[in-house]
Amino acid sequence: MNFIHGLRFDNIRGDIFGGLTAAVVALPLALAFGVASGAGPMAGLWGAILVGFFAALFGGTASQISGPTGPMTVVMAVIVTKYAHDPAMAFTVVMMGGALQIAFGALRLGSYISLVPFPVISGFMSGIGCIIIILQIAPLLGQVTPGGGTLSVLAALPEIFTGIRPEAALIGIGALAIVYLTPRPIDRLLPAPLIALVVGTVAVWTLFPDVPTLGEIPIGFPDPQLPTLSIKALPDMLGSALILALLGSIDSLLTSLIADSITHSHHKPNRELIGQGIGNMIAGMFGAIPGAGATMRTVVNVRAGGATPLSGILHTAVLLAVVLGLGPLAEHIPHAVLAGILLKVGLDIVDWAYIKRLPGAPRAGVVLMFIVLGLTIFVDLIMAVAVGVVAASLLFVKRMSDLQLESIRASDGSHGPVPMSAVEAAALDAAADQVLLYHFSGPVSFGAAKGLARRVVPGDSHKALILDMTDVTFVDTSAAMALLDIITKSTDQGLRVYVVGLREPVEKVLMKLAVLDDLPADQRPSSRLQAIEAALRKINGA
Repeated sequence: MNFIHGLRFDNIRGDIFGGLTAAVVALPLALAFGVASGAGPMAGLWGAILVGFFAALFGGTASQISGPTGPMTVVMAVIVTKYAHDPAMAFTVVMMGGALQIAFGALRLGSYISLVPFPVISGFMSGIGCIIIILQIAPLLGQVTPGGGTLSVLAALPEIFTGIRPEAALIGIGALAIVYLTPRPIDRLLPAPLIALVVGTVAVWTLFPDVPTLGEIPIGFPDPQLPTLSIKALPDMLGSALILALLGSIDSLLTSLIADSITHSHHKPNRELIGQGIGNMIAGMFGAIPGAGATMRTVVNVRAGGATPLSGILHTAVLLAVVLGLGPLAEHIPHAVLAGILLKVGLDIVDWAYIKRLPGAPRAGVVLMFIVLGLTIFVDLIMAVAVGVVAASLLFVKRMSDLQLESIRASDGSHGPVPMSAVEAAALDAAADQVLLYHFSGPVSFGAAKGLARRVVPGDSHKALILDMTDVTFVDTSAAMALLDIITKSTDQGLRVYVVGLREPVEKVLMKLAVLDDLPADQRPSSRLQAIEAALRKINGA
Protein backbone atom coordinates (compact mmCIF):
# COMPACT_ATOMS: atom_id res chain seq x y z
CA MET A 1 0.00 0.00 0.00
CA ASN A 2 1.31 3.46 -0.90
CA PHE A 3 2.33 5.67 2.00
CA ILE A 4 0.34 8.46 0.32
CA HIS A 5 -2.95 7.24 -1.13
CA GLY A 6 -3.28 7.99 -4.85
CA LEU A 7 0.20 9.48 -5.19
CA ARG A 8 1.56 9.45 -8.72
CA PHE A 9 3.73 11.74 -10.83
CA ASP A 10 2.09 11.61 -14.25
CA ASN A 11 -0.15 14.64 -13.60
CA ILE A 12 2.31 17.17 -12.18
CA ARG A 13 1.18 20.05 -14.41
CA GLY A 14 -2.49 19.52 -13.50
CA ASP A 15 -1.66 19.17 -9.81
CA ILE A 16 0.36 22.41 -9.83
CA PHE A 17 -2.45 24.37 -11.45
CA GLY A 18 -5.09 22.71 -9.25
CA GLY A 19 -3.13 23.41 -6.07
CA LEU A 20 -2.50 27.07 -7.00
CA THR A 21 -6.16 27.61 -7.86
CA ALA A 22 -7.36 25.93 -4.67
CA ALA A 23 -4.98 28.08 -2.61
CA VAL A 24 -6.32 31.27 -4.18
CA VAL A 25 -9.86 30.17 -3.30
CA ALA A 26 -8.86 29.05 0.20
CA LEU A 27 -7.07 32.28 1.20
CA PRO A 28 -10.06 34.60 1.74
CA LEU A 29 -12.23 31.80 3.09
CA ALA A 30 -9.60 30.76 5.66
CA LEU A 31 -9.28 34.34 6.87
CA ALA A 32 -13.06 34.71 7.09
CA PHE A 33 -13.53 31.40 8.91
CA GLY A 34 -10.79 32.31 11.38
CA VAL A 35 -12.50 35.60 12.23
CA ALA A 36 -15.93 33.95 12.45
CA SER A 37 -14.61 31.28 14.82
CA GLY A 38 -13.40 33.90 17.29
CA ALA A 39 -9.85 32.52 17.17
CA GLY A 40 -8.56 35.14 14.73
CA PRO A 41 -7.76 35.27 11.01
CA MET A 42 -4.35 33.64 11.30
CA ALA A 43 -5.90 30.68 13.16
CA GLY A 44 -8.01 30.17 10.05
CA LEU A 45 -5.02 30.34 7.72
CA TRP A 46 -2.96 27.97 9.85
CA GLY A 47 -5.96 25.64 9.97
CA ALA A 48 -6.02 25.58 6.16
CA ILE A 49 -2.28 24.89 6.07
CA LEU A 50 -2.04 22.20 8.76
CA VAL A 51 -5.29 20.33 8.12
CA GLY A 52 -4.82 20.65 4.35
CA PHE A 53 -1.27 19.29 4.43
CA PHE A 54 -1.72 16.33 6.77
CA ALA A 55 -5.10 15.31 5.33
CA ALA A 56 -3.52 15.23 1.86
CA LEU A 57 -0.52 13.31 3.19
CA PHE A 58 -2.37 10.66 5.22
CA GLY A 59 -5.95 10.82 3.88
CA GLY A 60 -7.82 8.48 1.58
CA THR A 61 -9.19 10.83 -1.11
CA ALA A 62 -6.56 11.66 -3.70
CA SER A 63 -8.00 14.91 -5.04
CA GLN A 64 -9.51 16.29 -1.84
CA ILE A 65 -8.59 19.75 -0.52
CA SER A 66 -9.12 20.11 3.22
CA GLY A 67 -9.27 23.10 5.52
CA PRO A 68 -11.70 25.15 7.62
CA THR A 69 -15.32 24.84 6.52
CA GLY A 70 -18.51 26.65 7.47
CA PRO A 71 -19.95 23.85 9.63
CA MET A 72 -16.68 23.27 11.49
CA THR A 73 -16.27 27.00 12.04
CA VAL A 74 -19.71 27.32 13.64
CA VAL A 75 -18.90 24.49 16.07
CA MET A 76 -15.49 26.02 16.78
CA ALA A 77 -17.09 29.39 17.50
CA VAL A 78 -19.25 27.75 20.16
CA ILE A 79 -16.20 26.03 21.65
CA VAL A 80 -14.14 29.25 21.67
CA THR A 81 -16.99 31.06 23.44
CA LYS A 82 -17.46 28.25 25.96
CA TYR A 83 -13.78 28.22 26.92
CA ALA A 84 -13.07 31.94 26.56
CA HIS A 85 -11.63 31.88 30.10
CA ASP A 86 -8.91 29.46 28.94
CA PRO A 87 -8.33 29.38 25.14
CA ALA A 88 -5.91 26.47 25.54
CA MET A 89 -8.88 24.28 26.53
CA ALA A 90 -10.66 25.18 23.29
CA PHE A 91 -7.74 23.94 21.22
CA THR A 92 -7.42 20.87 23.45
CA VAL A 93 -10.98 20.06 22.35
CA VAL A 94 -9.76 20.34 18.74
CA MET A 95 -6.97 17.83 19.51
CA MET A 96 -9.47 15.51 21.18
CA GLY A 97 -11.78 15.75 18.16
CA GLY A 98 -8.86 14.81 15.90
CA ALA A 99 -8.00 11.86 18.14
CA LEU A 100 -11.62 10.66 17.93
CA GLN A 101 -11.49 10.85 14.14
CA ILE A 102 -8.35 8.72 14.14
CA ALA A 103 -10.17 6.26 16.40
CA PHE A 104 -13.17 6.21 14.03
CA GLY A 105 -10.84 5.34 11.16
CA ALA A 106 -8.88 2.74 13.14
CA LEU A 107 -12.15 1.08 14.17
CA ARG A 108 -13.30 1.14 10.53
CA LEU A 109 -16.38 3.24 11.24
CA GLY A 110 -16.12 5.27 8.04
CA SER A 111 -18.88 3.39 6.27
CA TYR A 112 -21.19 3.74 9.30
CA ILE A 113 -20.76 7.49 9.72
CA SER A 114 -22.17 7.99 6.24
CA LEU A 115 -25.38 6.28 7.39
CA VAL A 116 -26.63 9.39 9.22
CA PRO A 117 -30.10 9.97 7.69
CA PHE A 118 -30.38 12.63 5.00
CA PRO A 119 -33.04 14.75 6.78
CA VAL A 120 -30.73 15.01 9.82
CA ILE A 121 -27.78 16.12 7.68
CA SER A 122 -30.01 18.50 5.71
CA GLY A 123 -31.50 20.11 8.82
CA PHE A 124 -28.11 20.35 10.52
CA MET A 125 -26.34 21.86 7.50
CA SER A 126 -29.19 24.29 6.83
CA GLY A 127 -29.14 25.27 10.50
CA ILE A 128 -25.40 25.93 10.34
CA GLY A 129 -25.93 28.01 7.20
CA CYS A 130 -28.55 30.07 9.04
CA ILE A 131 -26.20 30.53 12.02
CA ILE A 132 -23.44 31.82 9.74
CA ILE A 133 -25.87 34.26 8.11
CA ILE A 134 -27.22 35.50 11.46
CA LEU A 135 -23.76 35.98 12.97
CA GLN A 136 -22.54 38.01 9.97
CA ILE A 137 -25.36 40.58 10.03
CA ALA A 138 -23.62 42.80 12.59
CA PRO A 139 -20.13 42.93 10.98
CA LEU A 140 -21.71 43.38 7.55
CA LEU A 141 -23.30 46.58 8.86
CA GLY A 142 -20.23 47.81 10.72
CA GLN A 143 -21.27 46.57 14.17
CA VAL A 144 -19.70 44.21 16.68
CA THR A 145 -21.45 40.84 16.89
CA PRO A 146 -23.09 40.50 20.33
CA GLY A 147 -21.84 37.62 22.46
CA GLY A 148 -24.13 34.76 23.44
CA GLY A 149 -24.84 33.14 20.08
CA THR A 150 -27.70 33.43 17.61
CA LEU A 151 -30.39 34.28 20.17
CA SER A 152 -28.38 37.27 21.38
CA VAL A 153 -27.85 38.49 17.83
CA LEU A 154 -31.54 38.12 16.97
CA ALA A 155 -32.50 40.00 20.15
CA ALA A 156 -30.05 42.78 19.26
CA LEU A 157 -31.22 43.19 15.65
CA PRO A 158 -33.18 46.43 16.35
CA GLU A 159 -30.03 48.05 17.79
CA ILE A 160 -27.88 46.65 14.97
CA PHE A 161 -30.14 48.10 12.28
CA THR A 162 -30.50 51.45 14.00
CA GLY A 163 -26.71 51.72 14.36
CA ILE A 164 -25.75 50.92 10.76
CA ARG A 165 -22.47 52.41 9.60
CA PRO A 166 -23.18 53.30 5.95
CA GLU A 167 -19.58 52.98 4.76
CA ALA A 168 -19.17 49.50 6.26
CA ALA A 169 -22.57 48.40 4.93
CA LEU A 170 -21.60 49.63 1.47
CA ILE A 171 -18.32 47.69 1.58
CA GLY A 172 -19.99 44.53 2.93
CA ILE A 173 -22.89 44.55 0.48
CA GLY A 174 -20.44 45.33 -2.31
CA ALA A 175 -18.37 42.27 -1.37
CA LEU A 176 -21.52 40.15 -1.32
CA ALA A 177 -22.47 41.49 -4.75
CA ILE A 178 -19.02 40.66 -6.13
CA VAL A 179 -19.10 37.04 -4.96
CA TYR A 180 -22.59 36.61 -6.39
CA LEU A 181 -22.33 38.58 -9.64
CA THR A 182 -18.80 37.84 -10.86
CA PRO A 183 -19.19 36.16 -14.29
CA ARG A 184 -18.30 32.50 -14.30
CA PRO A 185 -15.39 32.81 -16.79
CA ILE A 186 -13.76 35.45 -14.57
CA ASP A 187 -14.48 33.43 -11.43
CA ARG A 188 -12.63 30.48 -12.95
CA LEU A 189 -9.55 32.60 -13.57
CA LEU A 190 -9.68 34.61 -10.35
CA PRO A 191 -12.07 33.41 -7.62
CA ALA A 192 -14.79 35.90 -6.71
CA PRO A 193 -14.02 35.83 -2.93
CA LEU A 194 -10.44 36.90 -3.63
CA ILE A 195 -11.66 39.71 -5.92
CA ALA A 196 -14.02 40.87 -3.17
CA LEU A 197 -11.22 40.72 -0.60
CA VAL A 198 -8.84 42.82 -2.70
CA VAL A 199 -11.42 45.36 -3.90
CA GLY A 200 -12.94 45.81 -0.45
CA THR A 201 -9.55 46.18 1.25
CA VAL A 202 -8.34 48.74 -1.30
CA ALA A 203 -11.60 50.68 -1.02
CA VAL A 204 -11.34 50.91 2.77
CA TRP A 205 -7.64 51.69 2.64
CA THR A 206 -8.14 54.59 0.21
CA LEU A 207 -11.72 55.84 0.73
CA PHE A 208 -13.16 54.71 4.08
CA PRO A 209 -10.39 54.54 6.69
CA ASP A 210 -12.91 54.50 9.56
CA VAL A 211 -14.41 51.13 8.59
CA PRO A 212 -13.37 48.45 11.16
CA THR A 213 -10.53 46.21 9.97
CA LEU A 214 -8.73 43.16 11.35
CA GLY A 215 -6.00 45.29 12.97
CA GLU A 216 -2.63 43.99 14.14
CA ILE A 217 -1.97 40.37 13.18
CA PRO A 218 0.98 38.30 14.42
CA ILE A 219 3.09 36.70 11.71
CA GLY A 220 5.50 33.78 11.76
CA PHE A 221 5.05 30.22 12.94
CA PRO A 222 2.61 29.69 15.82
CA ASP A 223 3.97 28.31 19.08
CA PRO A 224 3.01 24.73 19.93
CA GLN A 225 0.96 24.21 23.07
CA LEU A 226 0.36 21.25 25.33
CA PRO A 227 -3.15 19.92 25.96
CA THR A 228 -4.95 21.50 28.91
CA LEU A 229 -7.42 19.28 30.73
CA SER A 230 -9.80 19.87 33.58
CA ILE A 231 -11.50 16.92 35.29
CA LYS A 232 -14.55 19.06 35.99
CA ALA A 233 -14.82 20.23 32.39
CA LEU A 234 -13.85 16.86 30.83
CA PRO A 235 -17.42 15.64 30.08
CA ASP A 236 -18.24 18.90 28.28
CA MET A 237 -14.93 18.81 26.45
CA LEU A 238 -15.55 15.24 25.31
CA GLY A 239 -19.05 16.19 24.12
CA SER A 240 -17.71 19.12 22.11
CA ALA A 241 -14.87 16.98 20.72
CA LEU A 242 -17.36 14.30 19.68
CA ILE A 243 -19.51 16.75 17.73
CA LEU A 244 -16.39 18.15 16.06
CA ALA A 245 -15.26 14.62 15.14
CA LEU A 246 -18.67 13.53 13.86
CA LEU A 247 -19.28 16.70 11.88
CA GLY A 248 -15.76 16.73 10.44
CA SER A 249 -16.10 13.07 9.47
CA ILE A 250 -19.49 13.50 7.81
CA ASP A 251 -18.39 16.69 6.06
CA SER A 252 -15.20 15.07 4.77
CA LEU A 253 -16.78 11.82 3.61
CA LEU A 254 -19.59 13.62 1.79
CA THR A 255 -16.96 15.69 -0.02
CA SER A 256 -15.07 12.47 -0.79
CA LEU A 257 -18.20 11.06 -2.43
CA ILE A 258 -18.52 14.21 -4.54
CA ALA A 259 -14.85 13.93 -5.53
CA ASP A 260 -15.41 10.29 -6.49
CA SER A 261 -18.37 11.21 -8.71
CA ILE A 262 -16.31 13.84 -10.55
CA THR A 263 -13.08 11.87 -10.90
CA HIS A 264 -14.66 8.39 -11.30
CA SER A 265 -12.42 7.13 -8.51
CA HIS A 266 -12.96 5.47 -5.12
CA HIS A 267 -11.83 6.95 -1.84
CA LYS A 268 -10.86 5.01 1.28
CA PRO A 269 -13.19 6.28 4.03
CA ASN A 270 -11.34 4.95 7.06
CA ARG A 271 -8.00 6.21 5.83
CA GLU A 272 -9.62 9.57 5.09
CA LEU A 273 -10.82 9.80 8.70
CA ILE A 274 -7.33 9.04 9.98
CA GLY A 275 -5.82 11.73 7.75
CA GLN A 276 -8.41 14.30 8.81
CA GLY A 277 -7.89 13.35 12.45
CA ILE A 278 -4.11 13.79 12.24
CA GLY A 279 -4.59 17.17 10.59
CA ASN A 280 -7.02 18.36 13.25
CA MET A 281 -4.87 17.10 16.11
CA ILE A 282 -1.85 19.02 14.81
CA ALA A 283 -4.00 22.09 14.09
CA GLY A 284 -5.14 22.07 17.71
CA MET A 285 -1.54 21.77 18.92
CA PHE A 286 -0.66 25.01 17.09
CA GLY A 287 -3.76 27.02 17.97
CA ALA A 288 -5.39 26.66 14.54
CA ILE A 289 -9.05 26.00 13.90
CA PRO A 290 -10.18 22.53 12.76
CA GLY A 291 -11.20 21.63 9.26
CA ALA A 292 -12.60 18.97 6.98
CA GLY A 293 -12.82 18.10 3.33
CA ALA A 294 -13.93 21.33 1.62
CA THR A 295 -16.37 20.72 -1.21
CA MET A 296 -15.90 23.96 -3.14
CA ARG A 297 -12.11 23.88 -2.94
CA THR A 298 -12.04 20.20 -3.91
CA VAL A 299 -14.25 20.79 -6.95
CA VAL A 300 -12.11 23.79 -7.98
CA ASN A 301 -8.97 21.67 -7.62
CA VAL A 302 -10.34 18.84 -9.77
CA ARG A 303 -11.67 21.17 -12.47
CA ALA A 304 -8.29 22.94 -12.60
CA GLY A 305 -6.52 19.64 -13.20
CA GLY A 306 -5.66 18.42 -9.69
CA ALA A 307 -5.92 14.66 -9.36
CA THR A 308 -3.40 13.50 -6.72
CA PRO A 309 -2.39 14.51 -3.17
CA LEU A 310 0.34 16.67 -4.70
CA SER A 311 -2.29 19.31 -5.45
CA GLY A 312 -3.41 19.38 -1.81
CA ILE A 313 0.19 19.57 -0.57
CA LEU A 314 1.01 22.37 -3.03
CA HIS A 315 -2.13 24.27 -1.98
CA THR A 316 -0.81 24.35 1.60
CA ALA A 317 2.70 25.34 0.44
CA VAL A 318 1.27 28.38 -1.37
CA LEU A 319 -0.74 29.37 1.71
CA LEU A 320 2.35 28.94 3.89
CA ALA A 321 4.35 31.26 1.64
CA VAL A 322 1.55 33.82 1.79
CA VAL A 323 0.97 33.61 5.53
CA LEU A 324 4.58 34.27 6.44
CA GLY A 325 4.44 37.69 4.79
CA LEU A 326 0.73 38.47 4.90
CA GLY A 327 0.47 40.14 8.30
CA PRO A 328 1.04 43.78 7.29
CA LEU A 329 -1.43 43.48 4.39
CA ALA A 330 -4.05 41.45 6.22
CA GLU A 331 -4.31 44.11 8.94
CA HIS A 332 -6.23 46.30 6.48
CA ILE A 333 -8.87 43.70 5.55
CA PRO A 334 -12.33 44.99 6.62
CA HIS A 335 -14.61 42.88 8.78
CA ALA A 336 -17.47 43.83 6.46
CA VAL A 337 -15.76 42.23 3.46
CA LEU A 338 -15.24 38.96 5.30
CA ALA A 339 -18.86 39.13 6.46
CA GLY A 340 -20.03 39.52 2.86
CA ILE A 341 -17.94 36.51 1.79
CA LEU A 342 -19.28 34.43 4.69
CA LEU A 343 -22.89 35.39 3.93
CA LYS A 344 -22.44 33.72 0.55
CA VAL A 345 -20.92 30.68 2.29
CA GLY A 346 -23.87 30.50 4.68
CA LEU A 347 -26.40 30.76 1.86
CA ASP A 348 -24.59 28.02 -0.06
CA ILE A 349 -24.61 25.69 2.97
CA VAL A 350 -28.41 25.89 3.32
CA ASP A 351 -29.87 22.82 1.59
CA TRP A 352 -32.03 24.64 -0.95
CA ALA A 353 -32.31 21.51 -3.12
CA TYR A 354 -34.14 19.62 -0.35
CA ILE A 355 -36.17 22.68 0.68
CA LYS A 356 -37.55 22.91 -2.88
CA ARG A 357 -38.66 19.27 -2.59
CA LEU A 358 -40.41 19.68 0.78
CA PRO A 359 -44.00 19.72 -0.63
CA GLY A 360 -43.55 16.23 -2.07
CA ALA A 361 -41.17 14.81 0.54
CA PRO A 362 -42.32 12.23 3.15
CA ARG A 363 -43.87 14.07 6.10
CA ALA A 364 -41.77 12.31 8.74
CA GLY A 365 -38.54 13.36 7.03
CA VAL A 366 -39.74 16.96 6.70
CA VAL A 367 -40.69 17.16 10.37
CA LEU A 368 -37.35 15.63 11.37
CA MET A 369 -35.46 18.12 9.20
CA PHE A 370 -37.21 21.11 10.79
CA ILE A 371 -36.69 19.75 14.31
CA VAL A 372 -32.95 19.40 13.69
CA LEU A 373 -32.88 22.81 11.98
CA GLY A 374 -34.56 24.49 14.96
CA LEU A 375 -32.40 22.75 17.54
CA THR A 376 -29.25 23.64 15.61
CA ILE A 377 -30.09 27.34 15.45
CA PHE A 378 -31.76 27.93 18.80
CA VAL A 379 -30.58 25.24 21.23
CA ASP A 380 -27.34 23.32 20.75
CA LEU A 381 -25.44 21.61 17.94
CA ILE A 382 -24.79 18.44 19.94
CA MET A 383 -28.43 18.25 21.00
CA ALA A 384 -29.54 18.71 17.38
CA VAL A 385 -27.44 15.82 16.07
CA ALA A 386 -28.29 13.54 19.01
CA VAL A 387 -32.03 14.17 18.81
CA GLY A 388 -31.98 13.87 15.02
CA VAL A 389 -30.15 10.55 14.95
CA VAL A 390 -32.24 9.06 17.79
CA ALA A 391 -35.52 10.25 16.27
CA ALA A 392 -34.54 8.96 12.82
CA SER A 393 -33.53 5.61 14.33
CA LEU A 394 -36.85 5.29 16.16
CA LEU A 395 -38.77 6.15 13.00
CA PHE A 396 -36.79 3.53 11.11
CA VAL A 397 -37.41 0.88 13.77
CA LYS A 398 -41.14 1.70 13.74
CA ARG A 399 -41.32 1.37 9.96
CA MET A 400 -39.37 -1.88 9.97
CA SER A 401 -41.50 -3.34 12.77
CA ASP A 402 -44.69 -2.46 10.87
CA LEU A 403 -43.33 -4.17 7.76
CA GLN A 404 -42.28 -7.22 9.78
CA LEU A 405 -45.70 -7.52 11.38
CA GLU A 406 -47.40 -7.10 8.00
CA SER A 407 -45.33 -9.99 6.67
CA ILE A 408 -46.82 -12.40 9.25
CA ARG A 409 -49.61 -14.40 7.61
CA ALA A 410 -52.00 -16.87 9.21
CA SER A 411 -53.93 -19.73 7.66
CA ASP A 412 -56.06 -22.60 8.92
CA GLY A 413 -57.27 -23.77 5.50
CA SER A 414 -56.47 -23.77 1.78
CA HIS A 415 -58.09 -20.36 1.28
CA GLY A 416 -55.78 -18.56 3.67
CA PRO A 417 -53.17 -15.94 2.61
CA VAL A 418 -50.19 -18.26 3.07
CA PRO A 419 -48.97 -19.55 -0.32
CA MET A 420 -48.61 -23.34 -0.22
CA SER A 421 -48.61 -26.36 -2.46
CA ALA A 422 -51.76 -28.32 -3.30
CA VAL A 423 -50.63 -31.19 -1.08
CA GLU A 424 -50.04 -28.84 1.88
CA ALA A 425 -53.40 -27.11 1.31
CA ALA A 426 -55.23 -30.43 1.17
CA ALA A 427 -53.56 -31.61 4.38
CA LEU A 428 -54.45 -28.34 6.15
CA ASP A 429 -58.05 -28.59 4.93
CA ALA A 430 -58.22 -32.10 6.37
CA ALA A 431 -57.44 -30.64 9.78
CA ALA A 432 -60.87 -28.96 9.74
CA ASP A 433 -59.77 -25.65 11.32
CA GLN A 434 -57.98 -27.45 14.13
CA VAL A 435 -54.46 -26.54 12.92
CA LEU A 436 -53.37 -22.87 12.76
CA LEU A 437 -50.32 -22.05 10.66
CA TYR A 438 -48.37 -18.77 10.90
CA HIS A 439 -45.85 -17.93 8.19
CA PHE A 440 -42.99 -15.51 8.99
CA SER A 441 -40.58 -14.01 6.47
CA GLY A 442 -37.50 -11.79 6.32
CA PRO A 443 -35.73 -10.50 9.44
CA VAL A 444 -37.66 -10.53 12.71
CA SER A 445 -36.22 -8.04 15.21
CA PHE A 446 -36.90 -6.24 18.48
CA GLY A 447 -39.12 -3.61 16.86
CA ALA A 448 -41.75 -6.25 16.09
CA ALA A 449 -41.32 -8.31 19.29
CA LYS A 450 -44.32 -6.99 21.24
CA GLY A 451 -46.54 -6.93 18.18
CA LEU A 452 -45.50 -10.50 17.47
CA ALA A 453 -47.02 -11.82 20.68
CA ARG A 454 -50.25 -9.90 20.06
CA ARG A 455 -50.47 -11.03 16.44
CA VAL A 456 -50.16 -14.78 17.01
CA VAL A 457 -53.44 -15.64 18.78
CA PRO A 458 -54.89 -19.17 18.34
CA GLY A 459 -58.68 -19.62 18.48
CA ASP A 460 -60.72 -21.93 20.70
CA SER A 461 -61.07 -24.53 17.93
CA HIS A 462 -57.33 -24.84 17.32
CA LYS A 463 -55.46 -27.78 18.79
CA ALA A 464 -52.09 -27.30 17.08
CA LEU A 465 -49.98 -24.26 16.19
CA ILE A 466 -47.38 -24.31 13.41
CA LEU A 467 -44.80 -21.52 13.33
CA ASP A 468 -43.35 -21.58 9.81
CA MET A 469 -39.87 -19.98 9.94
CA THR A 470 -38.71 -21.21 6.52
CA ASP A 471 -38.31 -17.70 5.10
CA VAL A 472 -36.90 -16.06 8.25
CA THR A 473 -33.36 -14.80 7.63
CA PHE A 474 -32.55 -13.25 11.01
CA VAL A 475 -33.93 -13.17 14.52
CA ASP A 476 -32.62 -11.11 17.43
CA THR A 477 -32.90 -11.61 21.20
CA SER A 478 -36.14 -9.66 21.63
CA ALA A 479 -37.90 -11.50 18.84
CA ALA A 480 -36.57 -14.84 20.11
CA MET A 481 -37.99 -14.16 23.58
CA ALA A 482 -41.31 -13.16 22.00
CA LEU A 483 -41.35 -16.55 20.22
CA LEU A 484 -40.64 -18.26 23.54
CA ASP A 485 -43.61 -16.40 25.04
CA ILE A 486 -45.85 -17.58 22.18
CA ILE A 487 -44.68 -21.18 22.54
CA THR A 488 -45.13 -21.17 26.32
CA LYS A 489 -48.62 -19.61 26.28
CA SER A 490 -49.83 -21.85 23.47
CA THR A 491 -48.50 -24.96 25.23
CA ASP A 492 -50.18 -23.87 28.48
CA GLN A 493 -53.46 -23.60 26.53
CA GLY A 494 -53.12 -27.22 25.48
CA LEU A 495 -51.92 -26.63 21.93
CA ARG A 496 -49.18 -28.71 20.38
CA VAL A 497 -46.61 -26.29 18.92
CA TYR A 498 -44.44 -27.03 15.88
CA VAL A 499 -41.54 -24.83 14.73
CA VAL A 500 -40.76 -25.45 11.05
CA GLY A 501 -37.92 -24.76 8.65
CA LEU A 502 -35.32 -23.15 10.87
CA ARG A 503 -32.26 -21.89 9.03
CA GLU A 504 -28.94 -22.55 10.72
CA PRO A 505 -28.26 -18.94 11.92
CA VAL A 506 -31.82 -18.60 13.25
CA GLU A 507 -31.76 -22.02 14.93
CA LYS A 508 -28.42 -21.17 16.55
CA VAL A 509 -29.87 -18.03 18.17
CA LEU A 510 -32.98 -19.87 19.40
CA MET A 511 -30.90 -22.74 20.80
CA LYS A 512 -28.53 -20.40 22.65
CA LEU A 513 -31.50 -18.63 24.27
CA ALA A 514 -33.15 -21.97 25.19
CA VAL A 515 -36.29 -21.08 23.20
CA LEU A 516 -36.58 -24.63 21.80
CA ASP A 517 -35.66 -26.55 24.95
CA ASP A 518 -39.25 -27.66 25.66
CA LEU A 519 -39.91 -28.75 22.07
CA PRO A 520 -38.91 -32.35 21.26
CA ALA A 521 -37.35 -33.14 17.89
CA ASP A 522 -40.65 -34.35 16.39
CA GLN A 523 -42.08 -30.86 16.96
CA ARG A 524 -39.28 -29.28 14.92
CA PRO A 525 -39.80 -30.85 11.48
CA SER A 526 -38.02 -29.55 8.38
CA SER A 527 -41.15 -28.82 6.30
CA ARG A 528 -44.68 -27.52 6.68
CA LEU A 529 -46.19 -30.71 5.25
CA GLN A 530 -44.43 -32.81 7.87
CA ALA A 531 -45.70 -30.48 10.60
CA ILE A 532 -49.30 -30.56 9.31
CA GLU A 533 -49.28 -34.35 9.02
CA ALA A 534 -47.74 -34.75 12.49
CA ALA A 535 -50.39 -32.42 13.94
CA LEU A 536 -53.18 -34.41 12.21
CA ARG A 537 -51.85 -37.68 13.62
CA LYS A 538 -51.75 -36.22 17.11
CA ILE A 539 -55.25 -34.73 16.82
CA ASN A 540 -56.64 -38.04 15.53
CA GLY A 541 -54.88 -39.95 18.27
CA ALA A 542 -52.66 -41.88 15.90
